[in-house]
Amino acid sequence: MNDMNKTSPKDIFLHLLAIISLYTSAASFITLIFQYINILFPDIYIERGSYYALQSYYGTIRWALASLIVIFPVYVSVSWFLNKDYSKDPTKRDVRIRKWLLYFTLFAAALIIIGNLITLIYNLLQGELTARFALKVLTVFFVAGSIFGYYFVDIRKHKTE
Repeated sequence: MNDMNKTSPKDIFLHLLAIISLYTSAASFITLIFQYINILFPDIYIERGSYYALQSYYGTIRWALASLIVIFPVYVSVSWFLNKDYSKDPTKRDVRIRKWLLYFTLFAAALIIIGNLITLIYNLLQGELTARFALKVLTVFFVAGSIFGYYFVDIRKHKTE
């Protein structure tokens, strides 16, 4: 490994900030969509139009929106900064912290997708597939699949080993 591939504290900070802000943004987006699904497709056996359930959903929506408004621009900004750095010095793509975090992200996204498939099939076999459940599964598939696809393509496109 040459001197250009050594990881600096700046590299560690930026890559951790990017990945943590990505995970937090994804979780906030999923939470936001789940709450809208809960409002649009209420579980009549549990909620029955309960005022407290609706207030809980609205509070969670406010929190998820506040998180997205702050954290997603952080992810976009840090990613833009890192990509600008990569265009100046392509060897920066090979820093270890980046590779570890990207492969961990692929691993986590794959596990989430697998877990969702198991849950979907289990509920389908049990005969309890509702629109509410299906929409939540599709939401998680969309988010995890988008993250997996984006980083998988990025790794393949810039493969150095």
